[in-house]
Amino acid sequence: MAKQRPRRVTLPGADEMFFRSSDPAGAEPEPAAPAGAGAPEAGPAGAPAERPKPLRRRAPKPSGRERHDEKITVYVSAAELLALEQTRLALRAEYGLSADRGRIVREAVGVLLADFEENGDASMLVRRLSN
Repeated sequence: MAKQRPRRVTLPGADEMFFRSSDPAGAEPEPAAPAGAGAPEAGPAGAPAERPKPLRRRAPKPSGRERHDEKITVYVSAAELLALEQTRLALRAEYGLSADRGRIVREAVGVLLADFEENGDASMLVRRLSN
């Protein structure tokens, strides 16, 4: 009887798992700079220098009804889920708009990101996360 060799499964690496077919020639994003790298030094007389303006990315347009390749899991409270479902039903009953909960959430995220892009420090997102 021949000795059996253990079977090893070969799994794809992170590069293969997170490859986006829309990337030209498989281009990968540049790694982020380490925390504190390129931080401004103190200005004259020890006064802190101005904080550099953060890079702004254009908020993506909400995707609406289409097949999505990316997924996240978001946990909400029972009250938040109930409010979301009531909003979905109100949109259908009062406005004749049919939208699932995912579409409502994508639209809300799109509005919030656009507001952040336009208003920065004065955006609703910054105000709400600061509380």
